Amino acid sequence: MGNNALRDLELAGVRWEITDVPLARAAAVAAAMASNVPASNTVSPIETATPGRVSTCVVPPIAPIQTISMETIESMAMRPTDMASLSRMICEFNHPLRAGATNPVPPHVALSPNGMLIITDMPGADDDASGQILSGPAGELMDKMLAAISMSRENVSIMPMLFWRTPGGRSPSATELEMARPFVNKALELLKPRLILTLGTLPAMELASVNLGKSHGSVNDTSFGAKLIPIYHPNYLLLKPAAKRDVWNALQIAEKMLKSPEI
Repeated sequence: MGNNALRDLELAGVRWEITDVPLARAAAVAAAMASNVPASNTVSPIETATPGRVSTCVVPPIAPIQTISMETIESMAMRPTDMASLSRMICEFNHPLRAGATNPVPPHVALSPNGMLIITDMPGADDDASGQILSGPAGELMDKMLAAISMSRENVSIMPMLFWRTPGGRSPSATELEMARPFVNKALELLKPRLILTLGTLPAMELASVNLGKSHGSVNDTSFGAKLIPIYHPNYLLLKPAAKRDVWNALQIAEKMLKSPEI
């Protein structure tokens, strides 16, 4: 894989973890350690530079199972009466992913007279570092997309489906999403959006059972009253600029709907 391809994957939010030694040599290291054979007889000094370490895990780990019950989580999420207190609860909640994430990324709440809410999948590496949703190149592109329909973060609320970054940016498990969902539901109740713009496949499927590939830019009903339009994530647009035309068409639909009193 060339450097350009790797850079494209990095822009898309993909992070790679490389083993310290080839897997075949890792087996030799492990065998040597198990039989107390001097490492110098089997492996190079570079391979034994870190005592007790054979290789870095290639597959990001699954978060530990949380012992707190869903009933308790749902009860907690019902308590906040405004978005400020909900955001504080999210930051303090001991989700299994919290231990591995640098920062929780609570909702960005703006004065939103037009009633639009943007929902993305989960924090990227830039978001995790800053504690702010849609940071870095993806966030810059999102700002340009909003500006194209005369909007900005000052009048749009933004929220992830999952408030903590997964190890290595892997896809979240069903349990991890389930444990965050009561907070998402409470935010929807408090914000009362008229229109939701989902970014990427996960929130479209989770909130409206919509397949993004088949229904990009379509207007969908939801169980909580708001209309929902699924569009590609800005990370995807960084890799596939030709898809910006489809997103522009969807944004124009969203703009017209927000100007209509009927939604």
